[in-house]
Amino acid sequence: MKYTEIALLTNAELNKVTKEERLQLTKMRFNHAVANLENPTKIRTQRRVIAMLLTEGTKRRQAVLVANITETATA
Repeated sequence: MKYTEIALLTNAELNKVTKEERLQLTKMRFNHAVANLENPTKIRTQRRVIAMLLTEGTKRRQAVLVANITETATA
């Protein structure tokens, strides 16, 4: 998943995709512990996708907080 795709998601979709990706990472880790994956770098890629999703969520929350602070400061 690319960052441009992540930026287009709504907040609800962003939360849903984050949960799904975390679940998939957990399954990948378990499968890797039981029997080695064909490509263990997929775990790293999955972690990075989750990090991008979490970063976008934090960015959106901070934007809302800044907007609220500027509203109260000007009022």
